[in-house]
Amino acid sequence: MTRRSEINDRRPMWRAAMAAALVLGAAPAQAQSYVRAECKPLIAADRLAEGSLTARWYKRFWTGDCNGLGGCMGGSPNWNGIVGQLVARAAPSERQAVLAKACRLGPLIGLEWTRPKDVRRIDSGDLRGFQATLQSSRDVLVGMGKVEAQARAKIAGGGR
Repeated sequence: MTRRSEINDRRPMWRAAMAAALVLGAAPAQAQSYVRAECKPLIAADRLAEGSLTARWYKRFWTGDCNGLGGCMGGSPNWNGIVGQLVARAAPSERQAVLAKACRLGPLIGLEWTRPKDVRRIDSGDLRGFQATLQSSRDVLVGMGKVEAQARAKIAGGGR
C-alpha cells in the first residue's frame, strides 16, 4: 500500500521529469506501460513485436516479471527498481540528472541484453557487473557514467 507521503514525495520528481522532457524536445510518453512512470516521458517505445520472446524478456528486464519465460529468474534486480535505488542514493540536487540518465540507460542495456543469445553483446553476467559498479560507486552519476561507457563499448566492439 502506498502512503500519501510517498506519493507526494514523487510528485516533484514527476513534474521535473515532464518539464525536462518538454525542454529537451522529447516525444510525449510513449514507453511501454511497464516502464517506470518517471521514465516514460524520457524514453521512446521500443520497436519490438508485441508478445515476441524478445519483448517478453525486455519486460522482464524492466519489471522482474517472468510471465512464463523458460529459464527466467523473476523479481529483483530489475531496471525499474534500480532506477529507484539510484535516485534515492543521489544527492537532492542531482536527482533529476540521475533519473534522466538512469532512464536512458535502461533501453541501451535492456534492448541489447534481450537480443538472441548468439548475437547479443550484453549478457546476464554483464548485468551483474553493471549492478555491482552502480552499487559500489560513491557518486551515482560517476557510476552510471562507467556503466554507460562499458555498455557502449560492448555494443560497439562485439562485447564478450
